[in-house]
Amino acid sequence: MELGLKLASIFFTMILVDNYVLAKFLGICPFLGVSKKLDSAVGMSLAVTFVMVMATAATWPIQIYILDRFEMGYLQTIVFILIIAILVQLLENVLKKYIPTLYKSLGVYLPLITTNCTILGVTILNLDNGYNFIESIVCAAGAGIGFLVAMVLFSGVRRRVEEANVPKSFEGLPITLVAAAMTSLSFMGFGGIVEAIFGA
Repeated sequence: MELGLKLASIFFTMILVDNYVLAKFLGICPFLGVSKKLDSAVGMSLAVTFVMVMATAATWPIQIYILDRFEMGYLQTIVFILIIAILVQLLENVLKKYIPTLYKSLGVYLPLITTNCTILGVTILNLDNGYNFIESIVCAAGAGIGFLVAMVLFSGVRRRVEEANVPKSFEGLPITLVAAAMTSLSFMGFGGIVEAIFGA
């Protein structure tokens, strides 16, 4: 029961409180670049979530059983980025073959998942937080769903912003950044709710 509560706490904390995009400001490039259209935002988020979970599943045992065991922790960043790059290349090939419309809509942002600091951040912070394998996978899944929630919400916000009459000096990127800041502020209130429910 306690394990279930802890896993639920980690999962919902990653979605609502410690959202990597809206609280830690990681992965801003695809957040601003692909959130114009809802279908592209959802597609990118699902791709990032898949890579995030798979990267965590691959990097956690490599860190614990190889890098730590043979005192090669200094290679962590290089090894993790290499694993993420391989996973992104596999995902790119699968999308190109089976879902070409999504592949075309994501465009240059699909290979940029390799350099998405959200994925690298999840894999490293799971280890820094002392999570075991199951907790790390749950944390990665929560971070991915949190990324999806942020992208979908911001896609709606951007649609409303584009229809609004904004001052000339705020048109384009400035109003987008203001809207992103307002969206991130709205997530600050979830901290107390998650703590109250799960006692985190």
